Amino acid sequence: MDFRQLETFVQVIDSKSFSKAANNLYLTQPTVTSHIQNLEKEVGTALLNRSNKNITYTKAGSILYDYAKEIINLKDTVHFKLGEYKGKIEGNLLVSSSTIPKLYILPYLLKDFVEIYPNVTIDMMRNNSKDVIKDILDNNMNFGIVGAKLDNKNLEYIELIEDELVLISSKSLTPKKNQKLSLDDIKNEKFIMRKPGSGSRLLLETALKQVNQNINKFNVVATSESNETIKKLVELNVGISFISKLAIKEEIKRGVLKSYTINNLNLNRKFYFVYHKKRNLSPLANTFKNFVLDWIKKTKNGD
Repeated sequence: MDFRQLETFVQVIDSKSFSKAANNLYLTQPTVTSHIQNLEKEVGTALLNRSNKNITYTKAGSILYDYAKEIINLKDTVHFKLGEYKGKIEGNLLVSSSTIPKLYILPYLLKDFVEIYPNVTIDMMRNNSKDVIKDILDNNMNFGIVGAKLDNKNLEYIELIEDELVLISSKSLTPKKNQKLSLDDIKNEKFIMRKPGSGSRLLLETALKQVNQNINKFNVVATSESNETIKKLVELNVGISFISKLAIKEEIKRGVLKSYTINNLNLNRKFYFVYHKKRNLSPLANTFKNFVLDWIKKTKNGD
């Protein structure tokens, strides 16, 4: 059984596409097709269902997939252990994160990681929390950092850091500094909101439901997937917005934005490191996971 064929088979399953597998492996699509066909000839049965839009494995393909992943991970383990022996661990990691963690948490974590493993390269992908989790479940990503937990028995969430959404404006909304506002105080204001799917939007919608309010009752004049765009629009007095406290430290210091909390509205949240419980990880990915878990413990203990 040819190793390249097994690697191609796993890539086709993971990416659910012959063309994506070809791109990931730097092969032509006909070569990928040939690898799969030759592998199916060797095992004497169909391994893939090609009748629908999404490529899935057959029962035989499911059996082979698990063993193929083990074989690939074993090969990676050999390279990894030899790298350790020679004092040079290298490879590439993919980490997907929602906006706030990518800007204000992930850089500090990765700084500490690359100090220990300077030959490892890291690709940071930005998505909203829903898409980060979807990428993990679809096997496009091993790890993510998110601001919202979506229940799934295959996912493990580890708390990273606490955060809070606050209301921001460019000018004082009340005569008293830091006074708490009520929803009635701001109901006639123009709002700029994050797009649906973001962790902060989900948190706001949930908090409003708890006090029998609905986000659709707000006068929303703009939506954006970018916190930086939202901050600039608020600074220019286009409207007000809810945003992470972590994201506005500099603007509050400079006095270009003001922040407020809202009475009876629970906008506290946590960010989580999330991964698939049952997935076979490469040695490098497993090293990164263990590093992050240890980093979280040290951070919480103030080390």
